[in-house]
Amino acid sequence: MDQFRVGIIGATGMVGQRFISLLKDHPWFKVNCVAASARSAGKTYREAVGDRWAFDWPIPENVAEMTVMDASDIDSIGQKVDFVFCAVDMKKDEIRALEENYAKHEIPVISNNSACRGLNDVPMVVPEINAAHLEVIDTQRKRLGSRYGFIAVKPNCSIQSYVPALTPLLDFAPEKVSVCTYQAISGAGKTFRTWPEMVDNVIPYIGGEDEKSEQEPLKLWGHLEDGENGKVIVNAASPVISAQCLRVACSDGHMAAVSVSFGKKVTKEQILERWNSYETEAQRLELPSAPKPFLQYFDDPSRPQTKLDRDFQNGFGVSIGRLREDKIFDWRFVCLSHNTIRGAAGGGILTAELLARKGYLKAKK
Repeated sequence: MDQFRVGIIGATGMVGQRFISLLKDHPWFKVNCVAASARSAGKTYREAVGDRWAFDWPIPENVAEMTVMDASDIDSIGQKVDFVFCAVDMKKDEIRALEENYAKHEIPVISNNSACRGLNDVPMVVPEINAAHLEVIDTQRKRLGSRYGFIAVKPNCSIQSYVPALTPLLDFAPEKVSVCTYQAISGAGKTFRTWPEMVDNVIPYIGGEDEKSEQEPLKLWGHLEDGENGKVIVNAASPVISAQCLRVACSDGHMAAVSVSFGKKVTKEQILERWNSYETEAQRLELPSAPKPFLQYFDDPSRPQTKLDRDFQNGFGVSIGRLREDKIFDWRFVCLSHNTIRGAAGGGILTAELLARKGYLKAKK
């Protein structure tokens, strides 16, 4: 595999910091550019981040002394990179305009942001679930007038705890899903040092999160159809999902309590067999970050636990437990994923690995 020069747009925020940390020793991708807002531009990365570095380990030395570039200086950034990860903190319309501008300048964008997730020619990818959706990139390029540039996005962090558990069960026709997520403060870009109000606290509202958790799984489970200019993604019509999302006093890790009704009868043994045997495209392609296995199930009713299990498979795996019959629905269970690895930066890196393996990314000579 070629070596790719990578840029991180929005590099000073929590997700940008996680990208930098995860890419430190990546076999395919090397950070060659960091960019942020104009107020950070011109500073070294160490100076720009200051005391906001969120982790116990130091900033990787190869990045610490890089000069931060202005994220709007696309021409200069384009000379340094083969593609970029984007994790900016801006208004949605501004993010879409920025990402499309990069793509039109022939710079592929793998985005952590939600601005383009609803577009039917933008693949929203979990490589273990819907790798085939990358085919819409050709349609998107026609719309943008680009030859090489495009945007691919990862879904909301909350759904990546429970959608992986439901996906192996889709042929049992899930009809109704009720889910309550318990989401760590790093999902808001915070630590307990920067958000002391969250210590010993739960907030029963995260703006826009309920709606994303109800709608985005249907795009992941959608299918490809021929549109006017090529293939597009058509969302799945079912199941109906009802979601409540809470912010809890936890540093990292999103947990979900799920209840589901199926159109077809399914036994506990069948569900467990599906989870235990689930093989994925990411594994078959031997992507460097692909978890093996993707899913693990605990018989111990006290697991998974956030502190013990969020780092399963280096944070790329999903843990499941407490499968049992439900008095209103058919079955219920709990799930756990690491929100800033699987749910954010790591998911973006795994998507970039898939794009590289499939030939959508190319290293400039």
